[in-house]
Amino acid sequence: MTTSTPPSWSAAGLDHALARSRAEQRAALGLYLPVGYPTRAAGLDALHLMAKHADVLQLGVPHTDPVLDGPVIRRAAAQALDAGFRMRDLFDAATELTAAGTTAVLAMSYWKPIEVYGPRAFAEELAAAGVAGMLVPDLPETGTGTGTKTETDAETGTAASTWQRAAHAAGLHTSTLIPPRASDAHLAALGSVTSGLIHVPATPGLTGARRPLSPYLPHLVRRVRTLTGLPVAVGIGIGTPDQAAQASAYADSVIVGSAVIRRMHAQPGAAAVTAAEAARDFAEGVRRARPPST
Repeated sequence: MTTSTPPSWSAAGLDHALARSRAEQRAALGLYLPVGYPTRAAGLDALHLMAKHADVLQLGVPHTDPVLDGPVIRRAAAQALDAGFRMRDLFDAATELTAAGTTAVLAMSYWKPIEVYGPRAFAEELAAAGVAGMLVPDLPETGTGTGTKTETDAETGTAASTWQRAAHAAGLHTSTLIPPRASDAHLAALGSVTSGLIHVPATPGLTGARRPLSPYLPHLVRRVRTLTGLPVAVGIGIGTPDQAAQASAYADSVIVGSAVIRRMHAQPGAAAVTAAEAARDFAEGVRRARPPST
């Protein structure tokens, strides 16, 4: 299984963030935002303010067909695209954020934008910008099975191996999202091609669901950690600070996206400030789960 750190100073940022939160006996707080939402300037302001409360920032690449996302993130991605998002905005935002502080920066993109840009160039630019790692949730071999074969696959192998080679060469962590009802063998296989974090959904279905966390989630987290040897991030369905506190008791990282964006939607004239307030509330949630000192 892949548990060692890739040879990259940027990848080490995630390892350090996880080590800090582990020393505090809590999960690391990861906050997700599509780059360019609600505008380039307001989104970057929001990310800088969110960084004051987060251990990890996950920068999303807006896409026209975000198959795993619910209406909240779909709307945010569409707004960012309408505002003129370009891939250069991702690299510029990451460069600015990593230069400004110690918060680790990850990226999340569906496969198609990476394929169009060029996997090798994309990975190299991410690493140059200080990004620690990448989650590509719809790779056919490692995601939900919703992807399809492409010309790139035929020329250079599968999409997953194409990306893994590019990420390894650039020194990036490659995170994966476990599919529903994955067998032990499948989880072990995912662990062998994953580094940094492996992602577990807190609730079934699309992002942004507002329902109780699965009662089986603690067992699933322990199972994934045992079979892969990797830190486990819980996301997709963390909707309240109380749920963040609940998941922080057994996960290595808690990822929140739709809940922050939902608040930004409600206060469009103060999106950055509202994002900062939401980040603070979720940070208090993960810290609330820390066991009392003895």
